[in-house]
Amino acid sequence: MRDITDLIGRIFLSAIFLFEAFDTMLYFDKTRLTMEQYGLTSNQDFLLYSTVFLLLAGGLMVLLGYRSTLGALMLLMYWVPVTFMVHDFWHAPKDQMRMQSILFMKDIAIIGGLLMVVGKGSGRYSMRRLLATTRVN
Repeated sequence: MRDITDLIGRIFLSAIFLFEAFDTMLYFDKTRLTMEQYGLTSNQDFLLYSTVFLLLAGGLMVLLGYRSTLGALMLLMYWVPVTFMVHDFWHAPKDQMRMQSILFMKDIAIIGGLLMVVGKGSGRYSMRRLLATTRVN
């Protein structure tokens, strides 16, 4: 049962990152405007392409369970700074403070899930294990 829950957890955890990668690609110009609102004005193209790479590669690595620790670390490289920049509830206006704190805590929970993948690995049902146990004749 634990192996199944590891697989389902990886599927659910990777879904948010893969969705965000495709959303960033579909709304590239809107994402660029959002970045400007948060003060990210220099090297926007580099940051956007890096974001898409980290989200896609990391999300797929966690989903497939192939080098999932590396994939989770890649996602953490993106998710941790974005969480503290976008959901800084301590600076939010009073009417937005509650919602921003909820979103901040949601992102902290996702960070916890990624750290569990870093600590545990991908589990039994993964591409890594499949490739390690497949014999080539």
